[in-house]
Amino acid sequence: MGPVTRFGRWIFMHVESLGRLLMVLLATSYWFVRPPYRIREIFRQMEFVGVRSFFIISLTGTFTGMVLALQTFYAFVTFNAESLVGATVALSMTRELGPVLSALMVTARAGSAMAAQLGTMRVTEQIDALQTMAVDRIEYLCVPRITAALIMVPVLTVYYNFLGILGGYFVGVNYLGIPPGPFVSSIVNITDYDDLTNGLIKSIFFGLILSFISCYKGYTAGEGAEGVGQATTQAVVLSAVLILVSDYFLTDWLF
Repeated sequence: MGPVTRFGRWIFMHVESLGRLLMVLLATSYWFVRPPYRIREIFRQMEFVGVRSFFIISLTGTFTGMVLALQTFYAFVTFNAESLVGATVALSMTRELGPVLSALMVTARAGSAMAAQLGTMRVTEQIDALQTMAVDRIEYLCVPRITAALIMVPVLTVYYNFLGILGGYFVGVNYLGIPPGPFVSSIVNITDYDDLTNGLIKSIFFGLILSFISCYKGYTAGEGAEGVGQATTQAVVLSAVLILVSDYFLTDWLF
């Protein structure tokens, strides 16, 4: 096989993948605004995406705030600006670390599971069985999962922000000896509602990215166990990369 043929097949494969991606995206958008609305399934997915992620969000959020307070204190003490540690932790958590890290944690825990579940359904022909029962596969499988992520990722982001700031307060006040008054007043005076709301806007985009990519990769998984494994890996890696890339453009737009 010559290089021109290989290049042509590579182009054809990627154009075909892009077309399949656009078709799934259009179908998902269509079923978002058209009944039936599977409320029970949406709540079940909200429990899976959100409630079951509370432990990992609690753990990572708390220690993120703690280590952030520790590092900023050692930097600011050089300039006698220890009182700004609280504001730095709050701004970092609400603007960047909360939305990004909570989305990455949800991707690792829930996004990978979405891709594995749908990939297993694909290779065991359960998705094809839905078509024989006149059930739209996108509407039944993808829309509830994406809806749940759009709702729960912002909720988890708020929870992540709260625990991060609380962990920073614990380390800053109780371990590093920063007076609680200046620590809290710097947060109140410097942080505003726009920091929180813009971070939540980011989390909505991140929830859409991780849920759609995970559903798409699982829905189009290849044959066999190897196909499911590849789909799961691709879903996590691509979601994480797109979250970090989109974070730059969202930050440039919002702030």
